[in-house]
Amino acid sequence: MAFPEIERPSPNFGPGANERLGVLFHHSELAFAETIARMQDPASQVSYHCLIGLDGTRCTLVQDSGVAWHAGQSRFLGRTRCNDFLLGVAFEGDTARAPLTGPQLASALEWLRARWVPLGWNLGRMADHRQVSPGRKRDLSPPEWERLAASIAGHFGDPGTRISFPC
Repeated sequence: MAFPEIERPSPNFGPGANERLGVLFHHSELAFAETIARMQDPASQVSYHCLIGLDGTRCTLVQDSGVAWHAGQSRFLGRTRCNDFLLGVAFEGDTARAPLTGPQLASALEWLRARWVPLGWNLGRMADHRQVSPGRKRDLSPPEWERLAASIAGHFGDPGTRISFPC
C-alpha cells in the first residue's frame, strides 16, 4: 500500500448491510481533520466510508459492510436510497474551488483496486453526489468528475463506458 490508512470510526451509520454495488464520490468542503471530527459527531448525522486527504492519506470512517449516511435523498441505477448500496468516498476540499490533487487521485485508484474485481464494478457503477441528487448537491465539480472518471477508466480499462449519465 502506497498511501497511509487510519481508522476513525463514526457513530453515524444505519442498520443492515451495504450491498456494495458501486461508489458515490463526494468532496468534503472541510479540511481533513475537520471532516473527521464532523463525521465522529453524532449530531451531524453524516458519514462516509472513506475520506481521502490532499496528500492521499485515507481515513476509514465506516466499514464497507456498513450503511454510511452520505447520500441523503438520491437515485442511481434505477433505485433510491443510495446509502444502502453505494460506498461513500469523499475527497478533502471543495472541487469547485480547487482540483483534486495527484495523490488524491492515486489514492482513490488504490482504494478502488482492492474492490474492483471482487465486487464486479465497472465505471457505470461509479457516480458523484451531483449526479444522484441533481439540483440538491454540487459535488464533484463537473470537470473534476470527468477527470476522476477518466482516471478510473484508464486505470481499470473501462474506456467504453459513459462517464456522464442521467440518474
